[in-house]
Amino acid sequence: MPLMGNLYIGASGLQNSQNALNTTAHNLSNIDTVGYTRQQVQLSARNYVTLQVNPRAVNNKQTGLGVEYSRVKHIRDYFLDKTYRKESGRSMFYEVSTEVLEEVESQLGEMNGEAFQTTIEDFWTSIQELAKDPASSVTQGLLVQKASELVSRASAVYEGLCSYQDNLNVQIRNQVDKINKYGKQILALNDKIRAIEAGGIEQANDLRDARDQILDELSEMASISFKEDLYGAVSVQIEGVDFVKGETCYEMALDVDPVTGFYTPFWPFNATYRDLDDGTREYNIDGAEVFNLNREISSDLDTDIGGLKAMLLARGDHRADYTDMDVNFCSQSKLDALKLDDEEEYFKDPEGNGAKYYNNFVSQSVLMNVQAEFDQLIHNIVTKINGILADAAGVQSVGGSESGVSHTFQDGTSMEEATRTVTSVTLTDGTQLDEGTKFWIDEPGGYMRAKDGSPLQLFEKITTEGYRKVSGSVAYTYTDEDGNVQTENKDVDFWLYEEEEGPGTASLYTINNLRINQELMQEPSMLGFRLKDGSEDIKTAEALKDAFTEEIYTLNPNVKKQTSFIDYYTDLVSQVGNSGKVFRSIYTNQETTVEGIESARQQVVGVSSDEELSNMIKFQNAYNAASRYINVVSEMLEHIINTLGM
Repeated sequence: MPLMGNLYIGASGLQNSQNALNTTAHNLSNIDTVGYTRQQVQLSARNYVTLQVNPRAVNNKQTGLGVEYSRVKHIRDYFLDKTYRKESGRSMFYEVSTEVLEEVESQLGEMNGEAFQTTIEDFWTSIQELAKDPASSVTQGLLVQKASELVSRASAVYEGLCSYQDNLNVQIRNQVDKINKYGKQILALNDKIRAIEAGGIEQANDLRDARDQILDELSEMASISFKEDLYGAVSVQIEGVDFVKGETCYEMALDVDPVTGFYTPFWPFNATYRDLDDGTREYNIDGAEVFNLNREISSDLDTDIGGLKAMLLARGDHRADYTDMDVNFCSQSKLDALKLDDEEEYFKDPEGNGAKYYNNFVSQSVLMNVQAEFDQLIHNIVTKINGILADAAGVQSVGGSESGVSHTFQDGTSMEEATRTVTSVTLTDGTQLDEGTKFWIDEPGGYMRAKDGSPLQLFEKITTEGYRKVSGSVAYTYTDEDGNVQTENKDVDFWLYEEEEGPGTASLYTINNLRINQELMQEPSMLGFRLKDGSEDIKTAEALKDAFTEEIYTLNPNVKKQTSFIDYYTDLVSQVGNSGKVFRSIYTNQETTVEGIESARQQVVGVSSDEELSNMIKFQNAYNAASRYINVVSEMLEHIINTLGM
């Protein structure tokens, strides 16, 4: 080869060694950059120039043209990336769940420095004091005061849980906005990478790093799958649905519940809609939700991946109350959400206790579960106390019997120790009350009665009255000891108990619909606890006391342990604490798994300072060698020119 041609060989070595040094320096300068992937120089020989073809020779006569900087490899492992993103999403799911449980435990454990358990114990103490001296105005006033504190502090705890629900709701909106932002960024990076790499000469490695970092962060929020096409563009699916594909980012939208304001992420292209007159669209998101929250949460099913899903599960879909624990309040909307055809299918639960309903709607939502269990405690206390006072006032029910009754009929005959049964009650408008309906004959000034004659309640509903005054006819039958039966109809005014009507109604004794009887607040001595003969009503006071020690309540349909009012709240806090401990343990183990995968991934993508310094020395020596080679060729040319010139 001519000496001038040898200069090109030396120049190629010089140039490519310099480029390799630049790449090595780039690696070292980004050693601590998050998401950076080490770049590896790949040099190759340039095409040879064939001078002579000789079939009888071992090789043709060829001369080289030096080396070329063929590409800079982007060192990544697809399978490690896929595993890392899946497990980091699972880790985030349990991290969010753990944080929610710890916050709920904090809400339940303390309120303004005083545990709510203390409030229950104070109310229990006031009942014990009342049982010692029922007729004392002091003990009666203490009972009303502690009942007021119970309602006030219960409301504060419940409002705290609701506020945290709203906080999670805001986080959900922010997460969806962030996901959509990432989708647009991936789409933009795809375009830039395709444009740069279209010529097949340059690699857009830094842009690929930015895209990979976005995929890492996106995987923490939702379960994703990804695939790179022939041209370097990445397509992404979220929960098995296309999110970024081709030239389009299919953004998530948020459906807003008109009652709670809760957001539900959905795919607009999967939803049906109708155009409104104001130019907006009204969507029906059934079947278009991003997440199927009715599925069992399980690592085997890969349904425990993504922080956004964990937030949605923890928040739930409504403000829960005690009706979410009660099969008697299974509304049609809940049946629809369960995808069941009718109540018969709903009641196929083998235990017969509503566990199927509970599991789908409440148990997987931390906040809804605690809200429902806490409201159930207050509801049971309220209705039990009111019921005992109502019994003292003389509760009757359609179809109910009462023994030991003395009665004189209109014809003058009388019965001693008779059994009286209410056979029917008919209102003046013709309505006949169902069997079991509670009512009280109007007796102004009677025992345990309010000033208007209605049965006295310690706890009242804010939105509706507990009793409604009506007129009608009551049919009785009387049976004496000899088996003689007589009947009598009586036209009376009476107080009809307003039954609770079900979820979402104003007739519920729930935390947000409670207050203390305003008359009792002003005059606690209205309770009296003195019977018509002037004696103390020890029986009613003892019934109030026994109500707090009866172990007949459970936290939810899946819990078999029965507890009392005194221990219920402690069991509730323990349940939350134990669940938090379990989630913390899973999260800790998951963190270890993610760290192990990330360690293996960093061995592939991470920058090693020792390796890069070794490469720097190698390429520096190559640069020096190419430089010396050029100097030698230059000296040879100079020598030839000077010699020939002479």
